[in-house]
Amino acid sequence: MSRTGLWDSHAHLDSDYFTDDREELISKLQQDLDGIVNPGCDEATSAFAVELAEKYDFIYAAVGWHPEELKGIPADYLDKLAAWAVHPKVVAIGEVGLDYYWKENEPKEVQKRIFLEQIDLAKQFDLPVIIHDRDAHGDMLEIFQKEVSGVRAVFHCFSGSLEMAKELVKRGYYFGFGGTSTYKNAQKVREVMSYIPRELLLFETDSPYLTPVPYRGKRNNPGYLELTARNAAEVLGVPFEELAEQTTKNVKALFTKIK
Repeated sequence: MSRTGLWDSHAHLDSDYFTDDREELISKLQQDLDGIVNPGCDEATSAFAVELAEKYDFIYAAVGWHPEELKGIPADYLDKLAAWAVHPKVVAIGEVGLDYYWKENEPKEVQKRIFLEQIDLAKQFDLPVIIHDRDAHGDMLEIFQKEVSGVRAVFHCFSGSLEMAKELVKRGYYFGFGGTSTYKNAQKVREVMSYIPRELLLFETDSPYLTPVPYRGKRNNPGYLELTARNAAEVLGVPFEELAEQTTKNVKALFTKIK
């Protein structure tokens, strides 16, 4: 076991922000964390995520097309994902979802169609889905209430309402919480986190983004996951070690290829 016993369920170590010190950082992380799941966002980053997973025992990959990366998506993108999906260290389809924040993204109907296609592919390969939901909570909840069943999923960096969380909990979906849960003005995030059953809770960094306090504004990295987890333990009123053990169990229950 690592020093913390934690898993970072969502980190983009493929990011260009890590180009200068990636290997040095990963070497240190092997002692700090039990494991890392690295989701891709398009063809290039998914391929890089798989390469990192092949190189490092404690890193696993997810593959998918992020809603910000749909312009020019290849016609055979599902075939590409299917080829990766059988890899022993590809543990999920993701990061996929809906993003209505950036107006230059593809239209909502295009985003929904490609999102649902990737969910269907995940079901075919019995893989969970890592979900990105930005300013699309209404449509996202409706999709999971009316159009999706029989798939495991984690709502990465959950930012929806408590009411939305309650509906998703009923369906047994997982929730990822990261650096935003440490921000002073994020009381709503902490309220939702406090509601989520412990067996549906995951921790993540979303590195290199969303750095926790006290390093907010600097590049995030999986080594800061401990700050988020210790803050959560304080918010939830449980021992850190107990929370680390439970969330590690949750990672393996969701990402069933991880043993």
